[in-house]
Amino acid sequence: MKYIQNQLDYTIDEDTVITLGKFDGLHRGHELLMETMFEKSRQCGYRTVVFTFDVPPRPQEGPEGKVLTTNEEKRFIFEKSGVDYLFECPFTPEIRSMPPGRFIEWIVKAFHVRCIVVGKDFGFGHRREGNYLTLLDCADRFGYEAIVLEKIREDGRDISSSFVREEIRKGNIEKANRLLGYSFFVMNTVIDGKKLGRTLGIPTINMEFEKDKLLPPNGVYASRVKIDGRDYAAVTNVGCKPTVSDSGKIGVETHIIDYAGNLYGKRPAVEFLRFVRPEMRFASVEDLKAQMRADISFVTDLLQK
Repeated sequence: MKYIQNQLDYTIDEDTVITLGKFDGLHRGHELLMETMFEKSRQCGYRTVVFTFDVPPRPQEGPEGKVLTTNEEKRFIFEKSGVDYLFECPFTPEIRSMPPGRFIEWIVKAFHVRCIVVGKDFGFGHRREGNYLTLLDCADRFGYEAIVLEKIREDGRDISSSFVREEIRKGNIEKANRLLGYSFFVMNTVIDGKKLGRTLGIPTINMEFEKDKLLPPNGVYASRVKIDGRDYAAVTNVGCKPTVSDSGKIGVETHIIDYAGNLYGKRPAVEFLRFVRPEMRFASVEDLKAQMRADISFVTDLLQK
């Protein structure tokens, strides 16, 4: 995959089919866009392009403003999908103020676009004044085919990033994973912790995230860690570790079952599979150790089933 960022003058000489959006979470609705784009590529020999932004175009305060997937996590998913080009557009004042017609003309010429695939909720241009009807109206003028897809629905609602966020905030990991079509995950550099887990014979890896990254509610989760192409069962704690720390700082700590390698400085993906229990304060480190061993046994049995 060719990854392009921080450039507004990039061009592609080959014929392409493109899909555009924020793609936060890359849920099943986004997957339909991707599948349609790949099918058009197979039919016509077009190269595939995903156009997204380096920051959400309309950042919001509070939980709804948090992202399901960081830019790195999105790149990880897109690369696995087999897309040819990922264009991460800088959200500059020029882009924010660009009229819809000018925006379409720019991407069609710059990326040699022959087909554009979007959903019916697609909005673009200055103040999102353009929509899928604008895209259809401009097709003949700029010489591309427009494919507009209906939203996928579940439980009487459109599947959307907001829907997924709601379920993750509630701790409904299994429901969120159904909406996504894959397991919700986090990815970041493994950092040094207090190494308490190692002294207890239960080593863990630690990650911290920016405040705009959405994390599940504090608690213990059955999880899976991807390392060098292999999957490992794991137990993950999201929270502030109240038994051993008073900082209140939220982090993600994971014990990888049956793994003994060194992951400091590496960036594994930790997938959340199921909520196990809330985070708790224990009377002693020995009580904490006993509960951690019980959690490992529970998750091992769960994933084996």
